Amino acid sequence: MSEDYSDVNPMPTGPVQSTWKVYATHLLLFGLTFLTTTLAGVQWLNNNPLELRNFPMGLTYSILILLMLGSHEFGHYFAARIHRVATTLPFFIPFPSFLPLVVPFGTMGAVIRVRSAIPSRKVLFDIGAAGPIAGFVVSLLILVIGFITLPPREYLYMIHPEYAQMAVVPEGGIRFGETILFTALAEIFAPAGSFLPPMNEVYHYPFLCVGWFGLFVTSMNMIPIGQLDGGHISFAMFGIRYHAIGQASLVILVILGLLGFLPAIGIDFPYGWTGWLFWAVILIFFIRGKNLGRAPVLDETPLDPTRQMIGWLCYAMLLSSFSLAPFTVSSADVLF
Repeated sequence: MSEDYSDVNPMPTGPVQSTWKVYATHLLLFGLTFLTTTLAGVQWLNNNPLELRNFPMGLTYSILILLMLGSHEFGHYFAARIHRVATTLPFFIPFPSFLPLVVPFGTMGAVIRVRSAIPSRKVLFDIGAAGPIAGFVVSLLILVIGFITLPPREYLYMIHPEYAQMAVVPEGGIRFGETILFTALAEIFAPAGSFLPPMNEVYHYPFLCVGWFGLFVTSMNMIPIGQLDGGHISFAMFGIRYHAIGQASLVILVILGLLGFLPAIGIDFPYGWTGWLFWAVILIFFIRGKNLGRAPVLDETPLDPTRQMIGWLCYAMLLSSFSLAPFTVSSADVLF
């Protein structure tokens, strides 16, 4: 979920004039993503996603995740329109969760394409920051609602009847990584005495699952590298120093990715995820020979103090949402 500047024109041209075929493409991708996320929601509840009668069970999850993704992308879109930068509507990316692959959320996110040059660092900042801020706020609201309306322990027993006979909930399966913000919101908003599911069962709770995923999406996009939102914000804030920040961030991702292999060789180390190495490789591929993926900017006048402050708040979002090991799994259920 970032802006693609691969085919920008040399000068701003205003809003993109879309044909009915383009609109049809957007609607088709959105419809397919609605389908795949709904099926993912059914699967998260341990039901067969390919049985038609189960389809309504996944609607809460799919509506919430599309709301979160749409908020992020339309944040970029409306910021671009305000500054008269030509951009497409969001392209949602469906991905079947029931295939034996690595994306159980039912989507690979969404992306918009910017088709005209960015007039200034101020405009680049506004477009880059609007998406993660909008998605972050919506994720917070979803999480707050999820914690306030936590169902009783029996809800989990309906999904896992075998747990009712156990003294404690097992630790196996996919475990979402804890973050500063997720933990803080649970402490603040979960009612006293309510059953707070362990992190390996959070995905059964649509509001908590989507809220957590929204924070994960925010943290991934706020990494200050290349055409990620964080990369745009970093260049807008720091100018040429952006290069050192991006290179240091890549090194950190590689280290965290390598640390994720330690459990495979018998070393129990909880801080690392092999997916960070994969993400680093993708980023290196896309920024290779492109000045660290920096978007073209016509006016490099430094940002004003207000935008600088908002930029620092964006990086506070990154730190509070980031998990060193966002996914861990039992050896029997390797999905990540």
